Amino acid sequence: MAARRLSGVLSRSLSLRPLSSSIVSPGKRSNLEGELRRFGTAAALEEPITPSVRINYTQLLIDGKFVDSASGKTFPTLDPRTGEVIANVAEGDAEDINRAVSAARKAFDEGPWPKMSAYERSCVLLRFADLVEKHNDDIAALETWDNGKPYEQAAKSEVPMLTRLFRYYAGWADKIHGLTVPADGPYQVHTLHEPIGVAGQIIPWNFPLLMFAWKVGPALACGNTIVLKTAEQTPLTALYVAQLLHEAGLPPGVLNIVSGFGPTAGAALASHMDVDKIAFTGSTETGKIVQELAAKSNLKPCTLELGGKSPFIICEDADIDKAVELAHFALFFNQGQCCCAGSRTFVHERVYDEFIEKSRARAQRRTVGDPFQKGIEQGPQIDSEQFEKILKYIKSGVESNATLECGGDRLGSKGFYIQPTVFSNVQDDMLIAKDEIFGPVQSILKFKEIDDVIKRANATRYGLAAGVFTKNIDTANRLTRALRAGTIWVNCFDVFDAAIPFGGYKMSGIGREKGIYSLNNYLQVKAVVTALKNPAWL
Repeated sequence: MAARRLSGVLSRSLSLRPLSSSIVSPGKRSNLEGELRRFGTAAALEEPITPSVRINYTQLLIDGKFVDSASGKTFPTLDPRTGEVIANVAEGDAEDINRAVSAARKAFDEGPWPKMSAYERSCVLLRFADLVEKHNDDIAALETWDNGKPYEQAAKSEVPMLTRLFRYYAGWADKIHGLTVPADGPYQVHTLHEPIGVAGQIIPWNFPLLMFAWKVGPALACGNTIVLKTAEQTPLTALYVAQLLHEAGLPPGVLNIVSGFGPTAGAALASHMDVDKIAFTGSTETGKIVQELAAKSNLKPCTLELGGKSPFIICEDADIDKAVELAHFALFFNQGQCCCAGSRTFVHERVYDEFIEKSRARAQRRTVGDPFQKGIEQGPQIDSEQFEKILKYIKSGVESNATLECGGDRLGSKGFYIQPTVFSNVQDDMLIAKDEIFGPVQSILKFKEIDDVIKRANATRYGLAAGVFTKNIDTANRLTRALRAGTIWVNCFDVFDAAIPFGGYKMSGIGREKGIYSLNNYLQVKAVVTALKNPAWL
């Protein structure tokens, strides 16, 4: 779930302290003696830049109004650069979910949104896209502040993609229709594609705006109403853009937003008897819980976009310089916090050593620092929990005798910055090769034969995405058909377009988002059969 790669990145260099002995001692480390590791960094040690955007919306959005939670409770949303509080946000729970679902149900059953012409709904979405475009820089600043991703990434790729996605779904709104079906006998048969009703949606923290678009866009285009639960780490941008949607003419109650926590607000939404459909993006473990709650309540259908451990296969004929750059991007993009990250880099044995050397050098050039600073490629991880989880996986890699080529420690003493980390000599049974780390940790494995790498690449519970880098079209075709994943990128990675479907095989999820396939998630098909009397033809 990423946008296009940003170009023109500036390189900087700063000497860092060596990796702490508690992590490095059990395993191997490449070229340690007498060497200070140098990373391209704009030092997370500098005072963070204060963004100019104002925070105007911290309450729940229910029935077109910003309101406090029923309990009056709030929770802090933190700046990942410092760990300090940005704002206190209303904390919704089951009672607030009930209020939001009630508003959404009334808006669907009695309100104007489902009864509008599809063209009128399309116009609302287009006006919203225009407003997002107008407020691009403020939205991007808020996303960076709350999430830690580079401002250039948010402003030049992700907010424009939000705009593009809503224009795409606006285009679909008046092109949704059923079929006329021939039947055996004197019957007139046609199908209706109807909105499913009240959609419950739960979005993650790594791409808050894009996940908002992936879910809200198709649901609105199909004429549904929505209750959206934001991630507790990143609640701010959804509230901001929701206000713009209402400014564009969205009727009250059509989109309701509850900020809160999974065990309370999320569970209440997934198990609610008056929610007709649930869509969730997040971890596989939480996805299982969401599906169970949906099944045990009213058997509501689920769309699940879950975890991944995507292979990126570098063949022996690859242009190594290009392969190194692409594999680097495939893993480190968005601080490595990407469900489809190319987190298992398989490299043919004939080019393995050269690839390792150049991958280490590229990681050391990666610019890390305040994401508001120009030229920064990598900001902080989202929070302390994710930060500590990544460091534990790094320690596990060292203890498993993978070779730590570079990185492996925190950067600075403030915030949640981690050095870009590269492991070589990684084996398939190591945790860093099996588990979704969700951080800036590249694991590089060696392979000899195509048959072998196909088996190894597929030997995972996940199947979200995969990458192939080769000059041979026969090799590319063979791999694209053999790899069991929802998206295969050939000589590219993280290419996301509004029309390209996205979703996983196996335990990476159920259903597809984006493109025409996403509309099916929010529609019911009704067959209408009418008896004909003395028809002129059948």
